Amino acid sequence: MIDKNKQGGKFPSLPWQENRPLELYFFIDPLCVDCFSLEPIIKKLQVEYGHYFSLTYVLSGKTTELLASIPPAKKSYSALKLIKRISAKDCFQCGEEIHLPQHFLASIAIKAAELQGRKAGIRYLRKLHEFIYVKNENIHELTTLIRCAKEADLDVEEFSKDIHSSSTSHAFQCDLKITCEMDVNEIPTVVFFNNKVEEEGLKLTGVYPYEIYRDIFTEMLGKKPIKHPLPSLLTFLKHYQFVTTREIALVYNWSHLQVEKEMKKLKLQQLVEKYQSAFGTFWRYTGKQ
Repeated sequence: MIDKNKQGGKFPSLPWQENRPLELYFFIDPLCVDCFSLEPIIKKLQVEYGHYFSLTYVLSGKTTELLASIPPAKKSYSALKLIKRISAKDCFQCGEEIHLPQHFLASIAIKAAELQGRKAGIRYLRKLHEFIYVKNENIHELTTLIRCAKEADLDVEEFSKDIHSSSTSHAFQCDLKITCEMDVNEIPTVVFFNNKVEEEGLKLTGVYPYEIYRDIFTEMLGKKPIKHPLPSLLTFLKHYQFVTTREIALVYNWSHLQVEKEMKKLKLQQLVEKYQSAFGTFWRYTGKQ
């Protein structure tokens, strides 16, 4: 459990978090397969109970290695101050620059994308997953990350500048410090908070069945949450653009065979494209309707 009071009080709501009783912090690394495998559950939670919670991605990397790169004196920042700075997009004020190894470049690229807005950051993360798990691209190369930005419809010129900026590097360092403040030692980890200052947060490390996350919602809310009606399959695809068979199956409670049947219909209408990789079957909404 995480005590908010020991973290300096209630974590402040970011602009997109207002009026929602729960806050979720999802600690990830873009190269972590387990983090990617949790995405279907996150999407199902968003579809069914998105009106109850806000979601913030925190880039933690391989935490034991990452946190070792932060001098002890730097670890005293409170999560309250850090999240305030992230919400204001001025986290680069956290302190002096820390050298970050080349294999953290993908995480820094995501922070660079976030400078164009929260939605742009999420869009870039999803496109990065496509590059990793479908296209098998080398995302340790800057040219690949810039190409990813272009395909994610970012301002490529701004992105190319931001990925080299100290502000982006410091923003990533702030995520690492939040990881330290919340005692996150493994990824993926989801930390749940409700809007009651006196109540502790709940930290869940690893990947569990969907029902576990739903039950935590019930516990944190103090009542059984009301499901939002499922959108049509086409609406779901339009929103997420690129999804897996597993995600569709989980959201709609379908077998993989039924998903294939439904998606084949959309493919015949040229509404989706199918991609196969070692990580499963992926579907892209083509935007033709």
